[in-house]
Amino acid sequence: MSLLTVDTVASGWEPVRAAFLEGFEKGEEHGAGVAVYHRGECVVDLMGGWRDKDHSVPYDADALQVVFSTTKGITSIAVAMCVERGLLDYSEKVATYWPEFAAQGKGEVTVAQLLSHRAGLYTVDGDITLEEALDWETVTARLAATAPRFPVDSTHGYHALTFGWLAGELVRRVTGKSIGRFVRDEIVLPLGAEFHIGLPEELEPRVARLMAHPIPKFTPEVAKLMMERSAPGTKGAEALGLNGAFGNGVFNKPEVHRAMIPGANGIGNARSLARIYAATIGEVDGVRILGEDTRSRATVSNTPKSEMDQVLISETDFAMGFMVHCPRTPFAGPTSFGHDGAGGSSSFADPSREMGFSYVMNTMMTVADSDPRRERLIAAAVQSADAS
Repeated sequence: MSLLTVDTVASGWEPVRAAFLEGFEKGEEHGAGVAVYHRGECVVDLMGGWRDKDHSVPYDADALQVVFSTTKGITSIAVAMCVERGLLDYSEKVATYWPEFAAQGKGEVTVAQLLSHRAGLYTVDGDITLEEALDWETVTARLAATAPRFPVDSTHGYHALTFGWLAGELVRRVTGKSIGRFVRDEIVLPLGAEFHIGLPEELEPRVARLMAHPIPKFTPEVAKLMMERSAPGTKGAEALGLNGAFGNGVFNKPEVHRAMIPGANGIGNARSLARIYAATIGEVDGVRILGEDTRSRATVSNTPKSEMDQVLISETDFAMGFMVHCPRTPFAGPTSFGHDGAGGSSSFADPSREMGFSYVMNTMMTVADSDPRRERLIAAAVQSADAS
């Protein structure tokens, strides 16, 4: 079969196809997809490779992909929609909407502080099992009862898993809908997209299996930094594993796919994610999901310049849940906003270029900071947009 199972590229956007194929030629990919919307139109939709390590199931138009923290961007869009409708206010206290959250001295925490990882809630107090973490009521109650790990708003530390439950509970409190249902009803269905936070059981056979690219040999300095980020006992280990509840391989488990983990287990495809982001900055087939004022407010940084992320041990820059342009997440330039995911995925919008972009893959690459596959694809998309 041909490597490319979906090959739609508008004239002038061929550099994206070349960059996509380069990842396979270099042995960096098993299966992947990339999509770009420009001025409301789909100009790139590429998928190719295989859903499994044995190369027995094509990574085709039917494939669905776990995108890890790229999910946070969609959750942040849902929150922004609630703000636009007057249901939430970024400046208001979280406890106004979620009274139980005020426990352990958290009564003054604002929605903005929570969304920009400034609440010190990157894990829960005490032990927690995977089964408990997959139960919405249990994990949100545990978070409400947890004390901040650092003084609120004194710094920021990446809420790798907890972000989604915290933000998702706000959406549930003010709309009466779970975050999975809200995303489906208010974002996915109006746009004719496909993205799930809480996968219907019957769709499990379509999910591409996650696998790891061989870990490269890092310099001693980089290896030391990566150990400081995620070795047992570090803040990174607590945040990324939720005190050990999420171990290696869990994101290939059907029960994890079915649960709602809106910081990490979104499942969809690149064309849908690029379409969603395009609809935050303009109309896509007559649908726009965020107004300009709301989008502008939601994407203003709430991170002091050069402040070190206490969990990731590097400089990160967060707005109202979105990652914004900085050395770690340059995206397509200064106006960009979106979110990256573990292993390489990335979805964002760049209003200055009227562009929505998404890259998803089933081959997770361990890198110190930037994924070369993602870098090539974004550079190619920028080159094509600027030439159009």
